[in-house]
Amino acid sequence: MNFIKKANILQLFLLISVLYSCKKQVHLKPISANLQEETLPKMKPLTNEVPKLTAEYVNSKKRAIEAFYKKNWPNNSLNGGFLVAKNGYIIFEKYEGYSNFRKKTLITADTPLHLASVGKVITATAVLKLINAKKIDLDQKVNTILKEFPYPKVTIRTLLNHRSGMRSYSYFTDKKDIWDRHKILTNQDILNLMATKDIGLESKTDTRFAYCNTNYAILALIIEKITGLTYKEAMKQMVFDPLGMKNTFVMDYEKDRKTVVPSYKGNRVEIGMDYLDAVYGDKNIYSTPRDLLKFDRARSSSDFLEPELLSQVYTGYSNEHKGLRNYGLGIRMTQWKTGQTLYYHNGWWHGNTSSYVTLRNENVTIISLSNKFSRNPYNIRKLSVLFGDYPFKLDKDEKEE
Repeated sequence: MNFIKKANILQLFLLISVLYSCKKQVHLKPISANLQEETLPKMKPLTNEVPKLTAEYVNSKKRAIEAFYKKNWPNNSLNGGFLVAKNGYIIFEKYEGYSNFRKKTLITADTPLHLASVGKVITATAVLKLINAKKIDLDQKVNTILKEFPYPKVTIRTLLNHRSGMRSYSYFTDKKDIWDRHKILTNQDILNLMATKDIGLESKTDTRFAYCNTNYAILALIIEKITGLTYKEAMKQMVFDPLGMKNTFVMDYEKDRKTVVPSYKGNRVEIGMDYLDAVYGDKNIYSTPRDLLKFDRARSSSDFLEPELLSQVYTGYSNEHKGLRNYGLGIRMTQWKTGQTLYYHNGWWHGNTSSYVTLRNENVTIISLSNKFSRNPYNIRKLSVLFGDYPFKLDKDEKEE
């Protein structure tokens, strides 16, 4: 009888143990390749901006910015969009030229233009949100996510800050024995080639900074693997839709290549697409200055990232050689010895040139996009001197009155 009682007690103990174990497993949240809608981390719009600007303040800045615009793009030569805002309030914006010279289609505030490498900031933002939500780790090795990835020391951090040591995919796919340029290259193709064609590193991982588009093509694959969504859909659900970026999208090469805004040389000769145009993550986001303003303000929200992670985003990692230029996690920076730091990112793909400047201390956003090649969009950083203590110089007629 005692034996039976002991046996029953033992069975009851085992049953309780099993139930407790199952209960614990329900609450575990391992990294999943198929994040549910409710667990997908999303950007949130910035609310409760600081007080509105006075009319006097706006007018003084507007006059100076307009003078800069006329000098930088004489005779309405921008062929794109330009915007300057503070606290989310647009002080000055301008849209000039044609989205399609042949059809004489005018560029407006709603015309999506190719962001080129400014899109890297948006790719990095999605990755950072996944890190912030503990779906992946900043220093996690890439080969724990993409099993065929051949470089064991490369981490998500070294992709974000361009210290992976990988070669640019545009260089190694240019070789006939590596890739047939008559075939359209995809992100997965890049990964497969690196895994099977003995594509060596250009330098040892995390030994030096080397700007490389391959880093962000791989980050796009990581986004897909972790979310279980295509990069296009993940960006839509995580960034574009939550922020109301209605004129922003990732180009689907097969569906969109004939309808997106084309790009042009400086002499207005159209530049056609090539075998590299299906690769995304490093490029292929189309947007507008107004949508990018929404994006920039959301990155200034206290809900964007945890403070510790945010501080790492705006830390410079390319310190091998002394100089003004540096790179954080998906953002460029100019660091002067006097202590000022300017955060920005430029882009150039075919005839598309772009520049995004964010003055974090002053809550100022400056954006220029163009689909006709010109280096002039990169000059917009000079306008930072109108809002803070930055060592740029403007001509007399570009200064505030």
